[in-house]
Amino acid sequence: MDAASLQPPRRAILVFLDGVGIGPADRAVNPFAAAALPNLRGILGGRLPVTEDLDARGRIVSAGAVLAAADAMLGMEGQTTLLTGRNAARAYGRHFGPWVPTALREMLAAENLLRRARDAGRTVAFANAYPIALIDADPRIFRRPAAPPLAAISAGALTRDVPQLVAGEAVASSITNDRWRQRTAEVPPVTAEQAGRNLAAIAAGAELTLYAHYDTDHEGHRGGMEGSVAALERVDTFLGGLAGALAPGTLLVISSDHGNVEDVREGHTLNPVPVLAIGPGREVLASRIRTIADVAPAILGLLGIPTPADAET
Repeated sequence: MDAASLQPPRRAILVFLDGVGIGPADRAVNPFAAAALPNLRGILGGRLPVTEDLDARGRIVSAGAVLAAADAMLGMEGQTTLLTGRNAARAYGRHFGPWVPTALREMLAAENLLRRARDAGRTVAFANAYPIALIDADPRIFRRPAAPPLAAISAGALTRDVPQLVAGEAVASSITNDRWRQRTAEVPPVTAEQAGRNLAAIAAGAELTLYAHYDTDHEGHRGGMEGSVAALERVDTFLGGLAGALAPGTLLVISSDHGNVEDVREGHTLNPVPVLAIGPGREVLASRIRTIADVAPAILGLLGIPTPADAET
């Protein structure tokens, strides 16, 4: 363990990967075992987020990173729980997803990590490009919102649209710009590696940054082995660009809300999810992770931002 792994970070990035769990390394069913993932292997010292590579504490520890297996099966709705630290399904009375129900939107808006950081006087960013002009023209488009853009709205951080994507100052939720280019020709192509570097540049200008990627869950549902492998390989290339361009003092945290893509035989799984921490504070963060509800409080704590749990102790 080196001293940097214990030092508090100056800034943090949370990358949300939808539907990524930790399962057995069976090449017939687990795309993590079948895909070419050189960047992730390099970060994890030759290992992967598969059951067989976890140590007795449910972790993978390498020279520059710590991966902790987090329980995602606590009766929770993953995205809202991940971003707030609150058991969203308990508050709602039952499991739900993937959209945030109306009854929980006020809680999400008030308690998500971007809003808490902003209210503490910190600079925040939501790196995703979002069709803001379309929402303004027809609010009905936003009737079934996911948790990340709702969190961004509450923190005044839903600010990136086509102009920012064109300038490389935003990142598409699918990493590359292919889907945006189907709607507007002015958006240029971008490689997954360059998209990762773009995210690092965005994060260098804020103390807390959130980026959300959903294709892993989508391909886990519909893409089979081929689509899931392609999605993971794109994420791997993106991760290589991002990790290689991080500003000094940056803690990168990558987490999910539930399992899916790691087993192509079924939809959502009961598997734990990986919480991967790279950079200063990674060992401290990993030591605080038991469930996905611990992720947001752990990040805020390392940035010196109090949470309700701090007030109770």
